[in-house]
Amino acid sequence: MTILDILDYAGVAVFAATGALSASRRELDIIGYIFLASVTGIGGGTLRDVILGQTPVFWVTNPAYLVICGTVGVLVFFSSHRLDSRYRTLVWLDAAGLSAYCVMGAAKGLAATGSPVVALVTGMLTATFGGVLRDLLAGEPSVLLRPEIYVTAALAGAGAYVAATWLGLPPAFASGLGVLTAFAVRGGALVFGWTLPSGKAGPGRDPKDVL
Repeated sequence: MTILDILDYAGVAVFAATGALSASRRELDIIGYIFLASVTGIGGGTLRDVILGQTPVFWVTNPAYLVICGTVGVLVFFSSHRLDSRYRTLVWLDAAGLSAYCVMGAAKGLAATGSPVVALVTGMLTATFGGVLRDLLAGEPSVLLRPEIYVTAALAGAGAYVAATWLGLPPAFASGLGVLTAFAVRGGALVFGWTLPSGKAGPGRDPKDVL
């Protein structure tokens, strides 16, 4: 098993845990846990494979990913009540999943197309789309609408991996560099509130005031 295989399984499992924790926060039944765990765990990778034309998508050709998501959902169902802060656990697990999956997505994009630009996009989408689906389905504030850096962390990790690969560095080193970069940026955003400059146009008007 290669380092990228390990990151792939780890990313699915960690994102699945965040989906199950969102189900816990909404006090859903065990099927809700498994559903949100599965959607979050495989969502980003599914979008990546569809964009790259790699069908059937990864979890169809290897159902082990679905087993991982279901197992994580059940484990969280029986253990989430022991956590002091489910939301804090969720955001830090999400940071870990983003860090693993941005590298995995970039690697698959680079292998499929040879384009560093495509690799950056697939890395970013793989790392963020599952979390977007999770928040949408669970009725949580979207990660994309929070002020602290999120998508940028995925781009930074994917960029570090692509740059290291382009320089001919060993795959394990390139993967580790990408993961650490993404986690450092996302972790710094969570701890120190790092943000990018926002637009200065002002908030949008109520549609009733325009029509």
